Amino acid sequence: MIKTECLNTLNNRELLGMMTKVALPIALQSLIGSSLSFIDNLMVGSLGEVELNAVGVSVQIFFIYWMLLYGFAGGSATFISQFFGVRDFKNIRKTTGFALTVAFGIGLLFFIAGIAFPEYILRIFTKYPEVIEAGVGYVRIGSFTFLMLAVTQPFTVALRATQQSVLPLIASVIALATNTFLNWVFIFGKLGMPALGVEGAALATAIARLFEMLIILFEVFVLKNKIAGRFREFFGYSREIAFKIVKNALPTTTNETLWGIGTSLYIAAFSRIGIAEGAAIQACNTINNMFAMAAFSIGDAILILVGQKLGEGKTELAYNMSKKMVKMGLVIGILFGVGVIMAGEPLLSLFKFSEEGADYALKILIIYGATMWLTVYNAMHVTGTLRCGGDTKFAMITETSTVWLIGVPMAFITSLYFQFPIYLAVLAVKMEEVVKGIFLTKRYFSRKWLKNVINEIDD
Repeated sequence: MIKTECLNTLNNRELLGMMTKVALPIALQSLIGSSLSFIDNLMVGSLGEVELNAVGVSVQIFFIYWMLLYGFAGGSATFISQFFGVRDFKNIRKTTGFALTVAFGIGLLFFIAGIAFPEYILRIFTKYPEVIEAGVGYVRIGSFTFLMLAVTQPFTVALRATQQSVLPLIASVIALATNTFLNWVFIFGKLGMPALGVEGAALATAIARLFEMLIILFEVFVLKNKIAGRFREFFGYSREIAFKIVKNALPTTTNETLWGIGTSLYIAAFSRIGIAEGAAIQACNTINNMFAMAAFSIGDAILILVGQKLGEGKTELAYNMSKKMVKMGLVIGILFGVGVIMAGEPLLSLFKFSEEGADYALKILIIYGATMWLTVYNAMHVTGTLRCGGDTKFAMITETSTVWLIGVPMAFITSLYFQFPIYLAVLAVKMEEVVKGIFLTKRYFSRKWLKNVINEIDD
C-alpha cells in the first residue's frame, strides 16, 4: 500500500521544483509578451485617447489570429508532451512539421486580409471614423507578423512541450528590447527618423517579431537542438498522424478562435460606448494581461507535466499531480489579482487619460483583479487538465457556449441597450466565468479527461 501511494504521488517540494522549471520560463515569456503590448499602448497612449483606441481595436484581428494559432498548437502540444514522455523525437518532429504547415496556411490568409481589407476589419470593432483612419496603417504594416508567428509559434510549443522553456524566453527578451527601442525611434521620430505615430508602433512590432523568429530557428537548427532534424523528418508526417492531430486540435482551435472572437466582441461592444471608454478598456486589458498571461502558465505546465505522465501510462500519478497544481494555481491567481489592484493606479497614471477615462479604467481594473482567481482557475482546466488528456471537445463546448451564450449577449445588452457604465458592463460579462467554472469543476472530478492519446499511433 505504501509503495503504491509513493508511486502515485509527488511531494509538494518535488512538484514545485518541476513546475518552476517548466512554468517560470513560460510565465516570464508571457509577461514579456504582455509587456511588449503594454509598451506599445503606453507609448501610443501618450499621443491621445484616439490613438490608444486605434491600437486597441486594430490589435483585435491579431489577437484572434494568435488565439487560432494557440488553439491548434495547444492541440499539437498534447501529442508532443506525451511523445516526450516516451522520448519519441521522430513523432515530435512530425507533429511540429504538421503544425507548421497548418499555421503557415492560416497565416497567409490573415496576411492577405490584413493587407487588402484593413478598413473593413476595423469597422467590426469601432464606429468612429477617426479611430478607423488611425488604425488602417497599423493593420497593414502589422500583417507581416502573421507569417512570422506561423513559424515561431509551432517551434515555441515544441520547445516548451519538451521542457525547454528557457529557449523561447531568450527570444522573447530580445524581441521586447528590440520593440521598445524601435517604438521610441519610429513612434516619436528619433535618430533622424520621421515620427510615424501608430504606424511606427506596428513597424517596431513587425521587426521585433522577425528577430524573434530568426532567433528561434537559430536555437533549433544552428545550435542542433534535440528537436532539430532534416526537412523531410518534419514534413514526412503520415496521413494517420495528421488525422489524429487534427481530430484533437480541431476542438482546441475552434475553442480558442471562438473565445478570441467572442472576447474581441466584448471590446467592440465596450468601444461603441465612447472614445474614453474604449481607451479605458484597452489600457486595462493591457495591464490585466501582464498578470493574467503569466498566471496562465500554470495551465501550460499542467499540459506538459501531467501530459507526460499520461504518455507514460501513469494515470493516478497524473491525477494527483494535477490536483496539487490546480491548488497552487489558485493561490497564484489570488496573489496576481491583488497585484492588478495594487498596481492599477500607478500604471494607469502613465497613460494620457481624460478625468472620465481615468475613473473608468481604475474601476475596471478593480473588477479584473477581484475575479482573477476565477479566470485563472478556468484557464488551468481548459488549457491544462482537459487538454493534456485530449478531452478537448468538452473544453471547447464549455468555453464557447459560455462566451457566446452569456458573455457576448451580456456585453452588447448592458453596453448598448441598458447603457450601463462600462465598469458595470464589464462586471456583468464576468458571469460567464462563474457558469464556466461550475461545468469545468464537474468534468475535472469525473476523471473522464485522463486519457493516453498516443497509444494507437504507429511510427
